[in-house]
Amino acid sequence: MANASDSELFALGDAVRVREGTPPHHHRTPAYIKGRTGVVTAICGVFHNPETRAYHGTGIPMQPLYRVSFNQSSLWDGYTGESKDEILVDIYQNWLEPAQA
Repeated sequence: MANASDSELFALGDAVRVREGTPPHHHRTPAYIKGRTGVVTAICGVFHNPETRAYHGTGIPMQPLYRVSFNQSSLWDGYTGESKDEILVDIYQNWLEPAQA
């Protein structure tokens, strides 16, 4: 695992948006969070990119991995749980962008 501080674009507490799109290759970003906004709750480190490793590639460039919290009521139409319910998803940096103010 490489040093995360050298390449991370986001910090704890940053609002981020998950890119939309369905690339024609392997990816580990759940469809239900694409286009959604959450908050960075942890920086997990820097790891080989699983999108290139899946095809016997090098996994380079390595990607920071973030744990992002999403409010469940913003993800599911008609969500009937508590308004404070959240889901935590680990997402690689190449799928994240700064959330619009």
